[in-house]
Amino acid sequence: MKPKTPRISAVDLFCGVGGLTHGLVRSGVDVRAGIDLDPSCRYPYEANNSAVFVERDVNEVTPAEIKSYVGGRKGYSLLAGCAPCQPFSTYSQSGRSKKRGLDWQLVSKFGELVSQVQPDLVTMENVPQLQDHEVFEQFLGNLHGYSVSASVVECIKIGVPQSRKRLVVIASKLGALEIEAVGKKGNSVRTVRQEIADLPPIAAGEKHADDPLHAASSLSEVNMKRIRASKPGGTWRDWDPELLAACHRKTTGATYPSVYGRMEWDAPAPTITTQCFGYGNGRFGHPEQDRAISLREAAMLQTFPRDYKFLADDETVTFSRLGRLIGNAVPVRLGEVIGEILVEHVRKAEKGTLRPISEELSGRLF
Repeated sequence: MKPKTPRISAVDLFCGVGGLTHGLVRSGVDVRAGIDLDPSCRYPYEANNSAVFVERDVNEVTPAEIKSYVGGRKGYSLLAGCAPCQPFSTYSQSGRSKKRGLDWQLVSKFGELVSQVQPDLVTMENVPQLQDHEVFEQFLGNLHGYSVSASVVECIKIGVPQSRKRLVVIASKLGALEIEAVGKKGNSVRTVRQEIADLPPIAAGEKHADDPLHAASSLSEVNMKRIRASKPGGTWRDWDPELLAACHRKTTGATYPSVYGRMEWDAPAPTITTQCFGYGNGRFGHPEQDRAISLREAAMLQTFPRDYKFLADDETVTFSRLGRLIGNAVPVRLGEVIGEILVEHVRKAEKGTLRPISEELSGRLF
């Protein structure tokens, strides 16, 4: 008999289109609300999740507002989220110094809300580079009284079909975290083939009649020649010289072998970024069709369900907007694994089998 799932009520800060929320819900967490500044996230968030979308700058969110969703309920409270990580990203070089302070401020705000709300459970997901900055230490400083574990997760080890690393923090006031349990999950590595091979073929510049998100960006004549000359897993070095771009002819171009590349069927995808719909932006070429991956394929490689709704019926496909929403999302499977850890942790707390926090041993989650 499957054990009863404990009641965990959550608020998802910086919720985006709902990747973390959807994963947490799959694990049995009751996400009550998602908060995000971007109005483009409202439809996909609410169309796929039984939670309210609050369009708000997190800097303006009050502890009382969060408590209105998770406070005073039977069970346990969770504050979750992923503060925007652009100042740390290697894919976002322009304007970094200007945005850096603003986005670091959001990490600090997350920590302040934890300190003020005092939820039973906390989880934060972000880029690995965050742990090397003082703002991360400040965030951890707001977790006084919690059992805390932080680790860099290789997403391919938990069933996400892409080479993506993320920093995950989990904290609990219920007792010491059982950090050994996660490594026993034994997920096999999923591949591009397993995730997207059964989608119907489309050409560059086309979208499928039954799924407007299964749309591929157009290719210029020269890029069509380039992708036809590209091998799965190969590089632009496989091309004839006349196809090389000017940047490839420079010495600095040698450090970017994966641009204009095709994915491999039987390997994980590269990290899905906000520019994943563009063939020239990374190894985002389809393994065999002469086009970049479609927006639907990108979403599925982010482990969103195939039927996850990103567009209302009256909306049109905008590659830059949808690419941003998909690329910035927390992979659903990562959210699900985090939720599974939290649910199992609460079960043990209810059984009285957790060590007190004062006796916690140091360790890693993954």
